[in-house]
Amino acid sequence: MWRAIKVLIFLTALAAIGLIGYAYVGPLFFAEDFAPPLEQVVDPVTLDLN
Repeated sequence: MWRAIKVLIFLTALAAIGLIGYAYVGPLFFAEDFAPPLEQVVDPVTLDLN
């Protein structure tokens, strides 16, 4: 049982390192832009004060 817990901890740490690595080198090697699209949204708002 202890071996399975060790394996899960190791895989979780490996996945976290992979995700952090992808966040740093993803825009350089995969030509991905992680910035959100910038556009202005203007919607009228009707307030009902009654």
